Amino acid sequence: MSKKLFNKILVSNRGEIAVRVINACRLLGVPTLAIYSTADKDAVHVKAADEAVEIGPPPPRESYLNIDKIIQTALENKCDAIHPGYGFLAENPDFPDKCKESGITFIGPSGQSMRLMGNKVQARIKMAGTGVPLIPGMKAAGATIEEFEKAANEAGYPVLIKAAAGGGGKGMRVVKEKKDLKESVEAAKREAKNAFNDDTVYLEKYIEDPRHIEFQVLADTHGNVIHLYERECSIQRRHQKIIEETPSIAVTPEIRKQMGEAAVKVTQAADYVNAGTIEFLLDKNGGFYFLEMNTRVQVEHPVTEMVTGVDLVAEQIKIAAGEKISESAMKAKQTGHSIECRIYAEDAENGFLPSSGKILFYNEPTGPGIRVDTGVTGGTTVGVEYDPILAKLIVFAPDRDLAISKMINALKDYKILGIKTSRKFMIDVLAHPEFKAGRTYTDFIDRNMGEREVDKDLAELAAAISSAALMTKPAMTTVGRGLKQTRLSPWQTIGTWEIGMRISK
Repeated sequence: MSKKLFNKILVSNRGEIAVRVINACRLLGVPTLAIYSTADKDAVHVKAADEAVEIGPPPPRESYLNIDKIIQTALENKCDAIHPGYGFLAENPDFPDKCKESGITFIGPSGQSMRLMGNKVQARIKMAGTGVPLIPGMKAAGATIEEFEKAANEAGYPVLIKAAAGGGGKGMRVVKEKKDLKESVEAAKREAKNAFNDDTVYLEKYIEDPRHIEFQVLADTHGNVIHLYERECSIQRRHQKIIEETPSIAVTPEIRKQMGEAAVKVTQAADYVNAGTIEFLLDKNGGFYFLEMNTRVQVEHPVTEMVTGVDLVAEQIKIAAGEKISESAMKAKQTGHSIECRIYAEDAENGFLPSSGKILFYNEPTGPGIRVDTGVTGGTTVGVEYDPILAKLIVFAPDRDLAISKMINALKDYKILGIKTSRKFMIDVLAHPEFKAGRTYTDFIDRNMGEREVDKDLAELAAAISSAALMTKPAMTTVGRGLKQTRLSPWQTIGTWEIGMRISK
């Protein structure tokens, strides 16, 4: 690039998103500094960065959530920017504020925008004057049970109790009858207090058979605000997304136009700069309602990249450096279909409980239109200290049917031994007739995946274990700190791959 964007970027995260950011920096010619807890000293993101510094012990509050220590590390190592990734401090408004006080560029929105959009009640109040459709319900948080009863009667049952300060399904209760309202409000407040240290909850109409549709937005300091189309994220377990796709089978050109315009309007109203996501609920009649704004890059951002060709993390970095949204992003169009599956270290047959241990054998799928964003490899020890996401598998194809077929085959070729993963569960979801028919509502898993045969696939497991036992330690070469590995396996031809984001086309 003709202009140097930053001297060095500290990546204040771990796992696959840290590797993803490091790869984007490498493409832009910007050196990177990884931070790591003592539990992550041998992690992939540590090897992928140009430099790495230990930040503290495994507990997040003493390492990845320690704002003062992270900023001090950035200053000591001459970093003039910090990318938070997602999770940890990515949506903590104090972080960008303290970065600014220290003369460090935060690659994301301002603390002020985060505070506004991070509180769902405040966001609803702000958006009420913009004309963006809102779900019927409280315009402010409720203080008494009488206020909740009045709002529920006005909205009509069923209703949804939600925490004002967080997400991920915490502090959320569906109430179908008046007799259950008081108990549900109290339970939601307790859970919200425990999860977010804030027991503020509010009530809104529960939309039946909804789809979770979100729009990717970009905004720069020059007044440009655009959207990069929708992602459908309706396949969720415990209100957390596990499979995402774009375009949505339920979004018509007219709905896409209306939702896209609403997403831009929300972004402008929030005085927002950088990458963000506007989330909506789409009902079965084509009506849509503003849900919230995520003030960071999303886990599912790769599907947007696959259908638009826009590197969203690179756009984040360039916008933070004061540049305009790139011309290619301004003119981007949707092409083809992309699906992402989140590969978690968890036992889908046992309530999705986290799984830990050492990865004894690891082999990724390859082929045209297959991408893997990962933070693990063979020999990685997966603990219980952090989010159980291991990797994201993303595919691209000309249409949805081909994308589903490609994803199923890619999942079958994804070999991870030593810990339990969600891989087989993903295959069962994608192969389900209701998924193939596009009836992907937010209760899809509860509705369709309760009764399923557990196929242990013993023949495959035995073959994989045998192959793993025969394998010798792969040869390793290092380019800077960017780890490369040459491997031999029965599932992959001889070749060289680079850790992090890999796209085969």
